[in-house]
Amino acid sequence: MSTSLHEPTTLSFSPGAATSLLDAYRPTTDRFLASPHRTLLGRGTTTEIPHDSRQLTDRVREVLDALRRPGAPAPVVMGSLPFAPDAPPALAVPDMVHWAPPLREDPLVALPVPHDDDRPDWQVREVPAPEQYGEAVAAAVARMRGGEFDKVVLARTLELTSSRTPDLPAMLRRLARRDPAGYTFAVPSGPGRTLIGASPELLVAREAGRLTANPLAGSAPRSSDLAEDVRRAVALLESEKDLHEHAVVVAAVREALAPFCNRLEVPERPTLVRTAAMWHLSTTVTGELAHPGTTALDLAAALHPTPAVCGTPTDVARAVIAESEPFDRGPYTGMVGWQDADGDGEWVVTIRCAEAEGRSLRLFAGAGVVAASSPEAETAETAAKFRTFLHAVGASL
Repeated sequence: MSTSLHEPTTLSFSPGAATSLLDAYRPTTDRFLASPHRTLLGRGTTTEIPHDSRQLTDRVREVLDALRRPGAPAPVVMGSLPFAPDAPPALAVPDMVHWAPPLREDPLVALPVPHDDDRPDWQVREVPAPEQYGEAVAAAVARMRGGEFDKVVLARTLELTSSRTPDLPAMLRRLARRDPAGYTFAVPSGPGRTLIGASPELLVAREAGRLTANPLAGSAPRSSDLAEDVRRAVALLESEKDLHEHAVVVAAVREALAPFCNRLEVPERPTLVRTAAMWHLSTTVTGELAHPGTTALDLAAALHPTPAVCGTPTDVARAVIAESEPFDRGPYTGMVGWQDADGDGEWVVTIRCAEAEGRSLRLFAGAGVVAASSPEAETAETAAKFRTFLHAVGASL
């Protein structure tokens, strides 16, 4: 990939072209992002954002300002940032960015993806094994009940391997068509690696001096039986354990965003959002920025990591994660999104995702652990969260 600066080109597509961008995605060279508000396809690389001693938000601002041209659309950076604060970002300014309305407004998104009779025959390995994951949850619960910390998010992975290279564009189409109102993405995450997924959670968006954040915390698996599905939704809204977990996250979001705002509105109680696999407690936070120079990435950096993906206190939770998880999270529970030179953008929490490399996929899923958690319930929650991606790749536990 080139690291020299040259002027990017931005193209606009006519309404109804969202599925055209989805179908046009190609791995390694493209960056695809779909949200409830727009669909983007970035092609090629004008420049990559370097990993150096300066603040990332300053580096992004400098690169985009250098590429700005009078009368031309604002250049855009796209990509992902990892969970670990000292790990390198995977951000770049594409040569060309195609824009379209959201997938949910395109009637063609309702068409089914053609059935693939030649999907890879996956070999699945759980890391850690469910029993070991349950032991880690139990150990964390014991420490919380002893007063060491309040919450930690513990994750596990599925390592999928095949004799054939997976069809990433087909996976992306299945993910997008299953939840067209969510956040679907596929971006390079390092040499030879692709981050692909469908997240339900907006970390933060900025548009014309206004911000929106949508923290999710507290979850329950969906059911194929309508009556049971409704029962689970109602139980989630009344769950003392899940409401407490959610309140911790919302309080952290309020504290992080308040210094940037003249006004910040935080609803008193959460509502429900649903994906194909899960119910989630959700709170939509909105605000007006006090300073016009505050960018979407400034806000995202102030929020990351929220207790929804890490825990609280943050430093203690990070240490517990490092002790408990036998793998490197990489981009999982980081953020993925875009920002233009005007500071507008959307950054999404990187969950319900996998990292693809060669003939392998590593899937990630986590659960928020509090003092009232049980190993059995949290293990079941991660298994339910895996279903989003397992459905897309044609594999099962």
